[in-house]
Amino acid sequence: MPIFSNFAFLDMKEALLHLGKDFAVKGFSFGYEGRADGEVVFNTAMVGYPESLTDPSYSGQILCVTYPLVGNYGVPEEKTADGISVNFESERIHVRGLIISDYSFKYSHWSAVKSLDQWLKEYRIPGIFGVDTREITKILREQGSMPGCIVPEGFDVPETLYDPGSENQVAIVSCKEVIRYGNPSGKKVVLLDCGVKNNILRCLLRSGDIEVIRVPWDYDFNTMEYDGLFISNGPGNPEYCGEAVRNIQKAMAAEKPIFGICMGNQLLAKAGGASTFKLKYGHRSHNQPVRLVGTDRCYVTSQNHGYAVDGDTLGADWEPLFINMNDGTNEGLRHKSGRFFSVQFHPEASSGPTDTEFLFDKFIKML
Repeated sequence: MPIFSNFAFLDMKEALLHLGKDFAVKGFSFGYEGRADGEVVFNTAMVGYPESLTDPSYSGQILCVTYPLVGNYGVPEEKTADGISVNFESERIHVRGLIISDYSFKYSHWSAVKSLDQWLKEYRIPGIFGVDTREITKILREQGSMPGCIVPEGFDVPETLYDPGSENQVAIVSCKEVIRYGNPSGKKVVLLDCGVKNNILRCLLRSGDIEVIRVPWDYDFNTMEYDGLFISNGPGNPEYCGEAVRNIQKAMAAEKPIFGICMGNQLLAKAGGASTFKLKYGHRSHNQPVRLVGTDRCYVTSQNHGYAVDGDTLGADWEPLFINMNDGTNEGLRHKSGRFFSVQFHPEASSGPTDTEFLFDKFIKML
């Protein structure tokens, strides 16, 4: 069992990160003092840890941040405007644990009100620092995302580790009731909440003449009066979302405009008869290049997903919209009617590049 250790000179409580059955990494505990278990994944983004930790798509996972220095700009204030968090992508932290190389004990930023350590403690999220996140990422790239746990000194390793694939993560993070935002007299967009990021809401509402009707993932929105359907991002395996797929198929039969992001891409594909599969270690970064099919034009995108659409299973009425330039996987699809389209990446980013934010404008023009 290889052990990697750094910062042994610090007077800090030690902790172990266990990866699968064969690897253990020694570091130091910060944040909440307790165990955390889940699927260990990595993100190569250089900034944006407040947004990443509050992204519902990380539900059930322990996040390894590859950028070495984390915590240096602290955590901003938790405040809302029009019912939406101003600084975060949801109302709470969704990762089960955090792995970083070098924790910055001092932070400096005009908007910061607390440290990352304090924030993790408030939400009872364990963390580990002082480990070689490059080595951990190499293991995950070679072996794929794997179960793991953070175990501070004085705690025992759990006999079985939590597997997020054992339950419907979308049902865990989706809203539980219908929520309305924006202008009640404007065009009405039903947002199927599979774990929506707040910046998606902000992008939909910025035109000023849109009402967003946010509904739970299994809600039959087809009984409502609406002008278009938006299918959000979300965590986990799309196979759990059969009820959502059936409701999307009803919307397709009504020929309402449909736009999906991330999990929304996978669910729209399934509604059209295609299949999905689990990626070896997923796409989680700010620098994923995608190409618009039929052109030589590429965009740099922000992504966070562990599953992808099998492009070879698209029906005759569907065609790929974007392709990942790193591994050739599907990054979006469109129906030949021109009424339905989706992307696997995040046009709203937050954090990350906003090169493809124009896709929201395209959807709103279709309403």
